[in-house]
This record gives sequence, C-alpha cells and structure tokens, in this order.
Amino acid sequence: MTSSALLWQLLSDYGAACEVYIPNRFDEGYGLNTEALSEIHASGSALVITVDCGIRSVDEVKHANQLGMDLIITDHHHPGADLPPAFAVINPKRAGDQYPEKMLAGVGVAFKVARALADRLGDPPNVTKKQMLELVALGTVADLAPLSGENRALVYWGVKMLNQSERIGLKALLPAARLSQGQIRAGHIGFSIGPRLNAAGRMDSAKAAYELLVTKNPESAKSLAWTLENHNLERQQTTEYVTEEARRAAVNADETNIMFAAHETFNSGVVGLAASRLQEEFYKPAFVAAVGETHTVGSARSIREFHVTDALDQCSDLLERYGGHAAAAGFTVANENVPAFRKRLNAIAAEALADQDVRPVISVDMEIDLAAVSMELAVELDRFEPLGYGNPRPTFLSRSVNVMNSKTIGKDHSHLKLTVAAGDSPYLDAIAFRFGHRIAELTPVIDLVYTVEVNEWNGRRRVQLKVKDFRPALI
Repeated sequence: MTSSALLWQLLSDYGAACEVYIPNRFDEGYGLNTEALSEIHASGSALVITVDCGIRSVDEVKHANQLGMDLIITDHHHPGADLPPAFAVINPKRAGDQYPEKMLAGVGVAFKVARALADRLGDPPNVTKKQMLELVALGTVADLAPLSGENRALVYWGVKMLNQSERIGLKALLPAARLSQGQIRAGHIGFSIGPRLNAAGRMDSAKAAYELLVTKNPESAKSLAWTLENHNLERQQTTEYVTEEARRAAVNADETNIMFAAHETFNSGVVGLAASRLQEEFYKPAFVAAVGETHTVGSARSIREFHVTDALDQCSDLLERYGGHAAAAGFTVANENVPAFRKRLNAIAAEALADQDVRPVISVDMEIDLAAVSMELAVELDRFEPLGYGNPRPTFLSRSVNVMNSKTIGKDHSHLKLTVAAGDSPYLDAIAFRFGHRIAELTPVIDLVYTVEVNEWNGRRRVQLKVKDFRPALI
C-alpha cells in the first residue's frame, strides 16, 4: 500500500496516466495473477510496475509478455531459481546485484526507483522527498524490515516527516490510534498505525487503506479512518478465534517439529497473525491456512534455525504459488495436495532441526540493579530510536527483584501487571503481555528480564518495565 501510494503520486506528478491495482487476497491471493494481468491489459495499460511482489512470478510475466505488455518488477523477497522474464527486475537480493543494502523493504525498493526517476527527469513539481520518506517509514517498520543499515536512516528521517506530515488521511487516523502528531515513534507504527492500515486487507479490501494514504478530501479521510478502525476491531476478534482453534488443532496433531493447522472456518486475512502467535508460544515453525473450495491459502512464521522459504522451495512441486523471507512466507496449495505438503514439511523440519538446540533465547544487553532504573535512563535509551525489529530496545536483567503486587489484566486476563522494587528503591510498574497464564509461577522474589519504557497516560509520564521473562530468584 505504501509502495503503491508512493509510485502513484510520483508518476501522476510527472504526468503519467496510471492506476493502482491491489489484489484482493480473498479472491486472488497475493501478488501477480494472470486474470488480473488480462484485465489490466484489456483496460488499455501497456506497462505494469509491481511493488513488493513478482520476483517469483515467472509464468505470470510470460503471460503478460504474450499479451504485449511490459513488466517492471520491484520486489525485496528472495528470488527463486529463475528470474521472471520482465523488462526489468529490480531487487537487491537478486544474484549479482551490487547495491550494498540487501534488506530494504518493498517500499524501500520503490523509493529507490522514485529517486532514480527524479535523478533522470528532475524533481517532480509537487511530490517532495519528505512525502516519500513518511511512506517509506510506514512501510519499512510495518513490514518488519530490520532497522539497521540504510533502513535505520530511512526510518529515522521518515518518522520525523510523519510527525510533520500534512497527509490528510494519516492525520485522520491518529485519533483512532490514540496518537498525537509530534509524538510518533517507530514503535507506534508497528503497534498502532500499521495494524490499522493492514486491517483493511485482512478483513476486506486493502484499497481503503491505500485510499486513506492518498486522499485529499478531509471528510473522506475521516470516513476511511473509522472504516479502518472498525476493521481493526474485527481483525482482533477474528485473530483470537483463529489462533485458539489453530492452537487446539496443532497441539492435538502428531507433529513434533512444526505447528500445522488448516480449516474451512479460518479467515485467510489473519492466518499470518495466528501463525506468529503460535511460533512465539511454542517456538516452532508455524503454518496456519484457510481451506477454500479448491485451494488452501496459508502463512508461515518461522524460528531462526529454520529458513521457511527454503523449505517451501523443497515443496514447490506441491504448491500453486509461494514466496517470502527466511522468517515468514505465504503459500497456496491445492486441497488434494495438503496432506503430502504437510508430510513433507515435517520431514524437512525434522532433518533441518535434528542436530540443533532448538529453544528460544533472549539476548540480555546488560545486568543492572533495579534501583538504577529511572526516568533519566528511559529518556537516555530513547536516543537509540528508531527502535524495533533489527534494532531492539535494550534488554536488562535485574536479580532478586521484590514482587510487591501482581494481577492479571485484559478482558480475558491474558496479561500480567506487576509492581516491583529492589531494596528501598521506588516501586515500578511492570507489564507482561500474554503472561497472564504464568501468574502462578510468581514468587515473592524473582529474577526479571525487561525493557525500560515511558508510559504516557492522561498527561502523566511514568517509567514502566515491559517484561520479557522472569523466574524465581536464584538466591
């Protein structure tokens, strides 16, 4: 969506007659498909530029070539053995590509195309680099591209632009996300803005989110923002249902190295979110899929020891289409091939993980006394922004922490809230998301692993610990 908005605004500003086509994941799946290309050709278009997709669409590009259309592929996913025979294929991960930053998000690649056009044609009259960078920040963080290298610089400046943005749709979305312009950080994109933009495509059509990014009508922006908010609430409820049912199905299955769940009642828009929850909970590669009339459409989330797209490469003869990264991927498989696909995935995982010590690991940056945690420390840590995937918030370990109070919170009591202290130090609030089931493991004195954040509520700013793990203190 951000890539589409960026290139549409740029090309339109140069005077090109262009339209955006965003596939409906429920009817078309992800990325290029021959039916859409035929429809686009029939509309009179002679050139298709893909964003964030197409690197494995060999057959689809051949179809476009037969129709007489040119295709330019811009993507950041891992290429397959053969590149599509397009007019141009722009992807930093393709063999022989000399661009130094290999981990650009899809919108980062689109931005590079935009800047190359500006170098060739001169700066566009109305679209500024500032307007492009705010879209780059949104897409880079929401797509979980690592916030290191060039991505770190792009997001650093992009977040600054977001906090000054005149984009009407984004300004309309902020109240629904309970955010104020001037206070947006990378984390707010990942946990508040991004999920609302993505909710449109997960529950209905992603077009609403795209239109929010490009609209210049204030009333339309308000309507679209609340449409996304309603989609987001629906997305949360649907995710809880699919996650619970997928957990039950996967736990009751006989797999030992992966989690696999597929069902007719699953919503294909949230299977990736459910897979992510299972991967985090069980630390196994997780595959969750929605079964349709003829095909099963799913998503996978993996662990660091298992490259999931390489695994799908070994199942390519069973799949209709697939693609992704080392840690995440999507796939479409004919229903009759699901049992064989599942069996092969189990065999691949069993071989890949046989000699590995497979268990989650938390990297602690420093052991400190809890008494050292203060507002001054929290403010100092904020200088590491943008923080997120690939540049995580510093993690601390404090031993022999006193638990002064504890309770479960949330409508389903899934979260855990603590009040902790060390010696005569001031009490600190701590929040442990999805740790509600572990309240019985608490002892009066614990060893605590956490990050330090500033919690702002009703105009008050307080230091808060975000718990990553705990255990009874080893005294």
